[in-house]
Amino acid sequence: MSTKRIPLEEGDYYLTPEGYRCFTEQYHLKRGYCCKSGCRHCPYGYNKKQE
Repeated sequence: MSTKRIPLEEGDYYLTPEGYRCFTEQYHLKRGYCCKSGCRHCPYGYNKKQE
């Protein structure tokens, strides 16, 4: 797992109605690993409720 910062590009996130940054599947795939935080758009199939 890398802690290197990935530059954000258009399509990597959107702002929720509450003002939070929500990362998209595009960003998660670019990052290259699952952080196991239960992200809304996780492409790695992680389910926080199963752990």
